[in-house]
Amino acid sequence: MQLAESSDSHSIASLYLASRKAYLPYAPLAHSDEAIYSWAADVLIKTNRIIAASKDGQMYGFIATAGDEDRHWINHLYIHPLHTGSGTGSALIKYALAQIPRPVYLYTFQANTGARRFYERYGFIALEFSDGSGNEEGCPDVLYVLNQSPG
Repeated sequence: MQLAESSDSHSIASLYLASRKAYLPYAPLAHSDEAIYSWAADVLIKTNRIIAASKDGQMYGFIATAGDEDRHWINHLYIHPLHTGSGTGSALIKYALAQIPRPVYLYTFQANTGARRFYERYGFIALEFSDGSGNEEGCPDVLYVLNQSPG
């Protein structure tokens, strides 16, 4: 695990795109691939604390967190499709949760049942369901919260 730097933005965007395209076909990207690369460099890496999992120079997962005095967020958790099921997601979320004060919030799509089971295993509780009008993809989502340290 390592803290991502500006120079990692291309790898982060590539991983994000590969994972989104493989696992979220019901939530089409709202922006072009080129725009995603710009967003990763100009916004994501500058406004989030990103922890990356990599080996031999290849990034295979990342988690992006952010927060202020009142709310702490997991904004993104993506694993490269070739590394899904390898324990990378668990390692990343455990690492992040060890550093983030409670409560911790996150959104995921309602249709992303794998992610929902994953987060619920770590103690996240569904707080609110929406029709998707608040996200760029227009897909129904779920707001989760974790109030306690996972056991």
